[in-house]
Amino acid sequence: MPDAVMRLWRGDVRGGAFREYRVPTEEGMVVLDVIHKIQATQAHDLAVRWNCKAGKCGSCSAEVNGRPRLMCMTRMNLFAAGEPITVAPIKTFPLIRDLVADVSFNYQVAKTIPAFRPGPGEPDGTFRMMQEDIDRGQEFHKCIECFLCQNVCHVIRDHPDNMPFFAGPRFFVRLAALEMHPMDEAARAEYLRLKAGLGFCNITKCCTEVCPEHIKITDNAIIPLKERVVSEHYDPIVWTWRKLTGRK
Repeated sequence: MPDAVMRLWRGDVRGGAFREYRVPTEEGMVVLDVIHKIQATQAHDLAVRWNCKAGKCGSCSAEVNGRPRLMCMTRMNLFAAGEPITVAPIKTFPLIRDLVADVSFNYQVAKTIPAFRPGPGEPDGTFRMMQEDIDRGQEFHKCIECFLCQNVCHVIRDHPDNMPFFAGPRFFVRLAALEMHPMDEAARAEYLRLKAGLGFCNITKCCTEVCPEHIKITDNAIIPLKERVVSEHYDPIVWTWRKLTGRK
């Protein structure tokens, strides 16, 4: 097979540039394989984050030819022979070095989400769920926290000042999993409206397009959450009923 022409971002917060490498390739290689080959033979100090190489840890997120992808799931045969392949760190989060970005913002957001709070259960002490409720939430648990959805979300990417007030699509998925759990009794509408910034999302579906687990983030998580917030805070019938009854 012909050599791959790889243009990798090299640098840190002080600055950097793309550097070109030529690497012999073999059939079946993915971008991460080529990155490892460069690291082993030409650039021993190349910083790259990875773990499972099976598309399940979410560690090797990068922008390959400008598209957010998992490097371990991006096959080299997607690209024309001899075509330069550009690999850069995900752009929304601060750069640490080379292909590694600082995604710690996401872990700070995770700490603020109200935890699962189960009800008392059945009179016999057991907990029962309908299969359709299990199926509905199963999709959300497929998230591997690659943060590609966070990376492409324009609310975060184009307006970084919003980050303290906007949880982002990955955590709307987490909140949807909690809110749609039939045994959960925690109230999160106020959190979604005021702290998670759900109203900032204008459902462009860019997050859904890049999800490697094919979670329908917009249709199945964000839109239902928006409907819940509207029902809780802005529905005129609910508002009138509360006024008349004095109940929250």
